Amino acid sequence: MSDQFKFRRTFRKLVENTTINSETLLSTDYLNHFNELVMMLDLIPDMPEMLDETKEWRPKTYAEHFQDSSFTHKDLAIAAYEQVLEEDRKALEMTVGRMDQTVEETFTALDDAVAAEDADRTRLICNTASKALQKMIDRCSGIINGVEGAAATAFAAMDESIPVLDVPSHKEGEDEEEKVVMDQSAIDALFD
Repeated sequence: MSDQFKFRRTFRKLVENTTINSETLLSTDYLNHFNELVMMLDLIPDMPEMLDETKEWRPKTYAEHFQDSSFTHKDLAIAAYEQVLEEDRKALEMTVGRMDQTVEETFTALDDAVAAEDADRTRLICNTASKALQKMIDRCSGIINGVEGAAATAFAAMDESIPVLDVPSHKEGEDEEEKVVMDQSAIDALFD
């Protein structure tokens, strides 16, 4: 029996009766970091002044999130992370990296839309980003909760494009005929 297996088995006992999954040794509390951002993005179309506050959000690794949190078992969550199966840890980190990239691209696109006072484009960017992030949060949740095949799905999804920057812009002086408009079916197709 390897030391790694023994450590993992010990941590599985230590995390019993906590919100840390005893199989994966991961906690969904980490996803609160991203859920907070999605909620703020959903407010921006009706409250554009929220953009500055929303842009204060910063990416955090799993360990950084727990170091900064008031989570009761934060030290245990950080220590247990070292025992997470490599496939699960890599899948989670890759998906989180993709979310961080999406957020950065979203903030750039929103800066332009809000500065142009383009309410329709702002709403479209926020809705598109929110849906994309929620899809990735769901993938992370599957990994954290030990859903069979969740890590493999996350790896396969890395080839999917993220539609945030594909949102059309309307520049001053642009002919109305040339303006690209995405209807709901076009938006839905981005997520298929």
